[in-house]
Amino acid sequence: MHNDSNSGAPGTPSGRIRRRRGSNEVAPEVVKANGNHLLVNDRSKYKSMLIRAYSSVWMIGGFAFIIYMGHLYIWAMVVVIQIFMAKELFNLLRRAHEDRHLPGFRLLNWHFFFTAMLFVYGRMLSQRLVNTVTLDKFLYKLVGRFVKYHMVTCYFFYIAGFMWFILTLKKKMYKYQFSQYAWTHMILIVVFTQSAFTVANIFEGIFWFLLPASLIVINDIAAYFFGFFFGRTPLIKLSPKKTWEGFIGASITTIISAFLLANMFGRFQWLTCPRKDLSTGWLDCDPGPLFKPEYFTLPEWFPAWFLSREIAVLPVQWHALLLGLFASIIAPFGGFFASGFKRAFKIKDFGDSIPGHGGMTDRMDCQMVMAVFAYIYHQSFIVPQNLSIEMILDQIILNLTFEEQLAVYKKLGQIIQERTFGES
Repeated sequence: MHNDSNSGAPGTPSGRIRRRRGSNEVAPEVVKANGNHLLVNDRSKYKSMLIRAYSSVWMIGGFAFIIYMGHLYIWAMVVVIQIFMAKELFNLLRRAHEDRHLPGFRLLNWHFFFTAMLFVYGRMLSQRLVNTVTLDKFLYKLVGRFVKYHMVTCYFFYIAGFMWFILTLKKKMYKYQFSQYAWTHMILIVVFTQSAFTVANIFEGIFWFLLPASLIVINDIAAYFFGFFFGRTPLIKLSPKKTWEGFIGASITTIISAFLLANMFGRFQWLTCPRKDLSTGWLDCDPGPLFKPEYFTLPEWFPAWFLSREIAVLPVQWHALLLGLFASIIAPFGGFFASGFKRAFKIKDFGDSIPGHGGMTDRMDCQMVMAVFAYIYHQSFIVPQNLSIEMILDQIILNLTFEEQLAVYKKLGQIIQERTFGES
């Protein structure tokens, strides 16, 4: 999310920056000629702003359409983003000379990637997959087999990759191959940790994915524009274009936006209802107390232009303020981490797939931090901690065979009959 104008130290021999084809960033020598790294002093800032704005409009429009399409399409979007991020990070340490002597070695990276994807999403979505095929006896049994043997299947896929790696080891290339093996596993941890939390948020209700993601976008845009027009005081050396003015202005904008957006998003069942299966049908549920308005009467001294002295506030808006605070104060450190990472590898961007923004990983640095926090916050302070009927039913459907479920049904009916007879 943070595209640095100088990822290496220009005054040192090791400060040469490897520029990627198609990057729209300002070259270090141009920045130096401008005399300052701040956007307010950048002579080419308006051209850069137009390119970023054009890309942002397309991204926001596409994002809104996918949100409208529903949970499965959002999940598919997350998978596509994961693939782009993995591709950019795999290429970061790639050496063409060594790869020429290791045919098929790149394929091994993707073998581990899709094995990890099968493991993570198989565990997360197996219950919803079972709920989807409950009415079809054949599919139900097939999915039941998949769920039962999912872990052992993933394990043997991983072991196959491990053996593949050992068999491809070549003399004089051990160090490169083992470094790539370690780098691949680090990428899998980074990519799948955040995406697992993101997908969990989506199926708990699009609201818990959309609001945190929107706050990061708003914070990023606000920081850019406040820094663009008012930025004078550098914020952090890792990201020279970031300013205190941009940081503070974006924080205030994000917190206010969190309160207002929560009210707007919280009024649509499509966004607030959890998805218990993998279907695409319309959702209808009791939104719960968090999404039912509470009414407050404004004091007499409030301006007369208020049409009503009574305002409606959703309880979830108070939670949104905390999400907004995190998105504006803590989440940007994900971007600073990415900036330091790019400096360490002397690159400007992780990729060039998004004009004016860099690569997909450049867009996702703060989102990764925010997605994890949103999930932990939701599980800690929103989800009821005691067992509910719905939770028990989910466990029965997930863990018991059809015959065992019938046995539970009959036993439960017998218990109810005995209690009814005893009370009478």
